[in-house]
Amino acid sequence: MTAGDRPGRFITIEGGEGAGKSTQIALLTARLQAAGLGVVRTREPGGSPGAEAIRHLVVTGAGDRWDGITEALLMFAARRDHLRATVWPALDRGDWVVSDRFADSSMAYQGHARGLGPEKIAALYDWSIGDFRPDLTLILDIPVEIGLDRARARAGDEQRFEGLDLDFHRRIADGFKAIATAEPDRCRVIDGSGGVEATAGLVWTAVAQRFDLGR
Repeated sequence: MTAGDRPGRFITIEGGEGAGKSTQIALLTARLQAAGLGVVRTREPGGSPGAEAIRHLVVTGAGDRWDGITEALLMFAARRDHLRATVWPALDRGDWVVSDRFADSSMAYQGHARGLGPEKIAALYDWSIGDFRPDLTLILDIPVEIGLDRARARAGDEQRFEGLDLDFHRRIADGFKAIATAEPDRCRVIDGSGGVEATAGLVWTAVAQRFDLGR
């Protein structure tokens, strides 16, 4: 089942650290709202009170605070609460949901970069979520070094993943590429290296084409 089986639509935006997801989600949300659609903007980990509490555990502290298995379990616990409390009710109301990350991040970060393998992440997905899938996933692609420099320059205490080494982040990028190759009907890779406005144009084109919204 995709979100298309519910009245609303579910769009997820993925990418490595510093890829520009938050900026593009804000622009996409505004454009969808201008088209007269009800839109819920959310994020993972987080997006519900329970999931936000788990977020603090996952994205703060030392890089070795959790191993890959613990990370994956925490992420899916947060994801289940996020879906139950926020995403599914919004889709059932007929709203569109735009999420900063979803389960593809678990596949890229824990499955590929942490080395758990796709089978374990897929098993967690099947058990905790079932056959629900996003209607469209946009993967923002920029050079890993540029994104990591951007992310590390941000203020705040949510720097746990940013503190991990460059090879870890290269494995994340490879993971997202593998996901896009495996699921071309759901995923679109967006070149994020051309600046905010150029990237926003590519994002809107992908969304408009998928949902027949016009230009």
